[in-house]
Amino acid sequence: MILKKYDIIVVGAGHAGCEAALAGSRMGCRVLLMAIDLDKVASMPCSPSIGGTAKGQLVKEVDALGGEMAKISDKTAIQYRTLNTKKGPAVQSTRTQNDKNRYHIEMKSVIEKQDNLELKQGLIEELIIEGNSVKGVTDQTGFTYESETIVIAAGTFFSGQVHIGTHSYRAGRSGEFGSYSLPDHLKKIGFKMLRMKTGTPPRLKKKSIDFTKFEEHGSDQNPKPFSYSNDSVNYNPMPSYIGRTNEKSRKIVVDNISLSPLYSGRIQGVSARYCPSFEDKAIKFPDRLSHQVIMEPEGIDTDEIYASGLGNSLPFEVQHQFVRSVEGLEEAEIMRPAYAIEYDAVDPLQLKHSLESKEIEGLFFAGQINGTSGYEEAAAQGIWAGINAACKVQKRDPFILDRSEAYIGVMIDDLVTRGTSEPYRMFTSRAEYRLLLREDNADLRLSKIGFELGIVKEDIIKEIVERKSIIDSEISRIKSQIVKPTDETNRYLSEQGSNKISNGVYLDQIIKRKGMTYNTVKTLSKSPLNISEKIEKQIEIEIKYEGYIKRQLSEINKYKSMENIKIHPDFSFEKIHGLSTELKHKLGTVRPMSLGQASRIEGITPAALSVIMISLKKGENKDS
Repeated sequence: MILKKYDIIVVGAGHAGCEAALAGSRMGCRVLLMAIDLDKVASMPCSPSIGGTAKGQLVKEVDALGGEMAKISDKTAIQYRTLNTKKGPAVQSTRTQNDKNRYHIEMKSVIEKQDNLELKQGLIEELIIEGNSVKGVTDQTGFTYESETIVIAAGTFFSGQVHIGTHSYRAGRSGEFGSYSLPDHLKKIGFKMLRMKTGTPPRLKKKSIDFTKFEEHGSDQNPKPFSYSNDSVNYNPMPSYIGRTNEKSRKIVVDNISLSPLYSGRIQGVSARYCPSFEDKAIKFPDRLSHQVIMEPEGIDTDEIYASGLGNSLPFEVQHQFVRSVEGLEEAEIMRPAYAIEYDAVDPLQLKHSLESKEIEGLFFAGQINGTSGYEEAAAQGIWAGINAACKVQKRDPFILDRSEAYIGVMIDDLVTRGTSEPYRMFTSRAEYRLLLREDNADLRLSKIGFELGIVKEDIIKEIVERKSIIDSEISRIKSQIVKPTDETNRYLSEQGSNKISNGVYLDQIIKRKGMTYNTVKTLSKSPLNISEKIEKQIEIEIKYEGYIKRQLSEINKYKSMENIKIHPDFSFEKIHGLSTELKHKLGTVRPMSLGQASRIEGITPAALSVIMISLKKGENKDS
């Protein structure tokens, strides 16, 4: 029995699924969002936070494209911090701590109120496929939902297995149903799956913690909202608390390492190097006898504290000893034990840049199922897949951002070009053009694209156009304004610890001096325009880093020239003479869209690129 046909069906209602469903519906498609449990929509099963280094950039880009994560973060934040403020603007990132339950409630409310979007509970067990195209899905009751466009955003639920010491059980997350029939179905139809592992630390009872033994950390003094649509923040701040483990903590873990499924061989999934469990810290860093621990509240109306830094998969009785070895946790009560979970992920090399399967038309994948980790990486893939699913329905060209346009473009290109052998995490170091891909300009970069897609509202674009006009006008004025060497000017420069001037100097050259900010403009040549604090910062960055920005723009032009050399989908790398069998296999697996993408495949050398380019010019290597 089929009730109705949908344009898009999204399987999974985590951060990826929610953004995919909202994007598709806002673009005018009829969307069905399927969740195993409606009480877990947009759940935050691990850290009670959104953003962080590089992750904040992803959230800002999702927001600029018309996504929801940043808006919900602002509604549910209990702490704001800007990271890396002592470093350059390219690596500064926003991070909020959030009330987990409120985050779920707020996101679920947005989804329920969204036009063209239906939210239903059900466990999808099989895809309906005709030829090489998807036609619908079937749930655990045998009921069929019909659609020619499916987005799978299953998180850790595919063949999930939870481990606590020697005990393990099947679950998508601790206490939640997993999905086992659908991953088996995908394997049967030819998908290559990866086995990944992640984990989460224990939750402790707040009243059992001696916070006087920890260092209190609160919010920034003047927090800025995460979403560009908000002018200010209105929240109930709650502090976090920082402490450290000790030699006793490490000894307890090392003495019981044989009981850890991570080291006993029970876990086959690959862990993330950049988010190690305490077992990994104790074994891999034997010289470090102390590690940071952060006590983070999980919300306003709960007594649970997230013990960041104490993640492990040891038996409960060992966890009890381990937790209580930390100063300030001598009487701590564990409300939820730490655990490890391993799960199946789809090898992302099987996906196009649109996140559509190369083999099954209309089938998209988004989020942790693509081998990534983190709420932010998931949300970014979700909006990307949702937009592309809608583009497919509407017979529009795929939505693709390249590495020079967005952090999201870097992440997608990394996944589909290089694949991943461990849970992928975004870092600023992965983005070669990061000075241009800052948090502060994500809306200037991407909101127009979101508007053209039909997701971003017109009033937001109007504000951005006006702001860009002010920025350009003010930068032009500053570059043309000559500051004369008056007594007043030189007195100001001396007070700022800067050299005096003896001749007229353009104002932008003074701002570029160390320690100078836009306040210099206010003092030496006040603008006739209405310049907000946000605009001040953007003008300052554009002027101070002008040389670096020009250099990156030049590099982007070279990058674009490689990207513009397209490779036909039917191009046969097997027929190229002068390439090793290994490189032919890699090129055939990835099927790069351009010479630029081919250059980023592991093992491709300049000589190999030259051979490919010659073959492309001949145009004789298409499969018949």
